[in-house]
Amino acid sequence: MNKFRVALAAAALTFTTATASMAQTAAPLKIGYTSVEYVLSQMPESKQIESQLKDYSTQLKNQLDAKATDFRTKGEAYQKGAAAMSDPVRADKEKELQNLQQSIQEFQQNAEASLQQKQQALLKPALDKLQKNIDAVAEENGFTYILNSDGASPVLLHGPKEGDVSDLILKKMGITPGAATAPKVTTPAAPAPSAVPAASTTKTKTKTKK
Repeated sequence: MNKFRVALAAAALTFTTATASMAQTAAPLKIGYTSVEYVLSQMPESKQIESQLKDYSTQLKNQLDAKATDFRTKGEAYQKGAAAMSDPVRADKEKELQNLQQSIQEFQQNAEASLQQKQQALLKPALDKLQKNIDAVAEENGFTYILNSDGASPVLLHGPKEGDVSDLILKKMGITPGAATAPKVTTPAAPAPSAVPAASTTKTKTKTKK
């Protein structure tokens, strides 16, 4: 399954420090950085989010499979009986199949958007918790700014090891760094039926009796 890194959802975070730290304009800047993906993967919430997303994706796939099965069943019945159908009945059956096919395509598109919305809703509490602890670590350790080092084009290009505050954030949340083996939170691919219906309905040519 195609996976979307949680960094996409975390991009909305605005990493700031406490107002008190920023007010000290005369003091030299102290810049730290963290990997949002790493910290989230260590949080116990990540397993719960991963499990709920998987369950939700399975529900959508089951619904899509049911639609696909209905389409195939009606499509096979149409192919077998088309020769004996009158023109109006045949046209009505073809229209029904076309509508079913369109419904399947729309469901797939909506399912992808629904999965992304579900991920954002599940992630929000964890991201809010992370932001709160980033702010606390920054204030307690005198960091003026804390950057996110994740992504294909990370904000951070270089930094000393002592500037990495990821473990400080985890300890602030009561989590032992590196102890958890939770997977990164990912979004399952949009569900697809086990057998995709044909791209279009083929009309059966029959000779009508005059």
